[in-house]
Amino acid sequence: MGAYQAQLKRWLRLLAARGVQELVLVNRPWPREVRLPKTLFTISTLTRLYIGVWKFPDAAGLQDASFPHLRELGIFSVSVEDGDIDAVVTRSPALEILNIQGSMKGVRLRLVSNSLRCVQIRSFAMESIDVVNAPRLECLLVSECLDPAGGSCTRIKIGHVPKLKLLGYLEPGKFVLEIQDTVIMAGIKTNASMMVTSVKTLSLRVRFGVYDDVKMVPAFLKCFPNVEALHITSEKCDQLTGKFDLEFWEEVGPIRGADLSNDDPVAPVKFITRG
Repeated sequence: MGAYQAQLKRWLRLLAARGVQELVLVNRPWPREVRLPKTLFTISTLTRLYIGVWKFPDAAGLQDASFPHLRELGIFSVSVEDGDIDAVVTRSPALEILNIQGSMKGVRLRLVSNSLRCVQIRSFAMESIDVVNAPRLECLLVSECLDPAGGSCTRIKIGHVPKLKLLGYLEPGKFVLEIQDTVIMAGIKTNASMMVTSVKTLSLRVRFGVYDDVKMVPAFLKCFPNVEALHITSEKCDQLTGKFDLEFWEEVGPIRGADLSNDDPVAPVKFITRG
């Protein structure tokens, strides 16, 4: 596609002139070092955009870009730098769904949006995912993320998310969870500022044969006191590093669902395990 940049820009200008609303733009074949034309960011009529196998243009060159009607954005196997995705989200005031998948370079994602409702990140190498302010966000799914560099962990930081209902998949050993500037560690004493009371469904991936991973489970659970459905996937481990007795699990304390109403009984918690 790199040899057809002029034609591609012309096509994108034609699409902009015709007011296209939905667009899937994938560079085939590889490599993804072909830079995504900035002309794409002049199509202000887009409501749904999916891009794949490109190199993102410099964020500094997108100052005049705007997607006032964009509601769904997918970014797949796109080479990005810090701030690239943030810039598009900031310029998309109606964006509700953000899908990110497939990148080998660790980046820092910082989300500030009054419209986002669902964020899904999969098979992506990230140093950090910082949800600073997302008052309408209901779902945050992070799965199969790659180590950003040298076996380091991805930091997931949760800020202002008063409507967050579904969170997963937290993986001790791969993720560091931070809530309101407090890093959640094993044995930590929780207080109100460290609890996300809106979360009803929580998903964990745990290597139950690894002591350092398992001892984080009680700490995670205490941060989400109103969970009604708890999904736990038991991940494989090459070598056992510890055993756990009943006293260890009692540290979690009773886990009960939130009241459905003043009169109804407390809702049961569902545990789903897979080995």
